[in-house]
Amino acid sequence: MKLVKTGLMLTALLALGACEGRDIFGGGAGAGNNNGVAQTPGGPIAENSLEYFATEIGDRVLFLVNEATLGAEAKRILDAQVTWLNRYPDRTVVVEGHADEQGTREYNLALGARRAAAVRNYMVSAGLLETRLSIISYGKERPLEVCSNEACWSQNRRAVTVVAGGLGSV
Repeated sequence: MKLVKTGLMLTALLALGACEGRDIFGGGAGAGNNNGVAQTPGGPIAENSLEYFATEIGDRVLFLVNEATLGAEAKRILDAQVTWLNRYPDRTVVVEGHADEQGTREYNLALGARRAAAVRNYMVSAGLLETRLSIISYGKERPLEVCSNEACWSQNRRAVTVVAGGLGSV
């Protein structure tokens, strides 16, 4: 739910900036130089920070039921992640695979592993060094949303890119 609210807020800010002829990163439309800092309602976010990665790039991709195939939106997010990670070569990544509550624990652990592997394989094919990546599956053990309906399940079918290393590391 927090991710949805953040997305809606960013969309509104972008629309407001377009109306005023400037972007939310400062300067005029197409200014092109934000000095590595994003402007948000809470203040500036350094481009090399983990907060920037999570909010501006996106730290997760979603999957369909019983699927580990990456869709177009997931690939767009992963391409942006790879670009960001290649800018900061001191950062390493753990890709977490998750599943919704449907199915057995064993099935969901295997599905989470397939989802994490799909993300890892895509990122490597997009130019990220494999030595910077590891994967783990949590199956259905770490849900974002807890309820027994599609609205929750769809948020829990995900792979999350957790970044470590460098400034502001976790």
